[in-house]
Amino acid sequence: MLPTSTFTEKLLRGFVCGGALHEHSLAEENPSPWPFDTLETMTKLSETLPIEEARERLRQLITELAVVRGKVTLSSGKEADYYVDLRRITLHHEASRLVGQVMLDLLDSAGIEFDAAGGLTMGADPVGHAIMRSAGDQDRAIDTFVVRKAQKSYGMGRQVEGPSVEGRNVVAVEDTSTTGGSALTAVEALKKAGANVVAVAVIVDRATGAKEHIEEVAGVPCLYAYSKTDLGLD
Repeated sequence: MLPTSTFTEKLLRGFVCGGALHEHSLAEENPSPWPFDTLETMTKLSETLPIEEARERLRQLITELAVVRGKVTLSSGKEADYYVDLRRITLHHEASRLVGQVMLDLLDSAGIEFDAAGGLTMGADPVGHAIMRSAGDQDRAIDTFVVRKAQKSYGMGRQVEGPSVEGRNVVAVEDTSTTGGSALTAVEALKKAGANVVAVAVIVDRATGAKEHIEEVAGVPCLYAYSKTDLGLD
């Protein structure tokens, strides 16, 4: 039997196979100090891409992960040849970070000044969180909030959950909008809560007239990051 010190030394340099101890170089088998490139992946996820690269990468992820081909019935009752399931994006480990960066840049580029972003649960929830997180990466204090579909009949009886929005400039967000109904429900609830709604922002505009309807009814700009054309859906 090998002395303990010798066995330990060899065990650190090798592996046991078939009852025999074989010396084996991990460096030869895995040139990288971390097998499976775990560290490399984590580093990439923690990086902040230049905005144009972030926009293009998010566009790629939307077309690859979120666009579902086939006959579907939309919330408007109309049929379409595709469906854009943006929860596959807003809840995705890489795409969610890009959503925050792209949406924050969209609002900044339009000159929208705001203190909080959120919208009607649940499609808007991860969008608001992504914007808040991206703003935090820039040392900016932007809150998020959740708008319930109806006011609670118990507890504090609130419809808008989170830090108070009273007297604050807020943006109502959505992943996408077909009729504008969800965004307008959020806008109405926010105004009742005393917020100053300065804009509506969506990730994808489906060109169904929702943008125009929202702007007409809410009286604020409705911004979008990507059009149907951007995603090759014309």
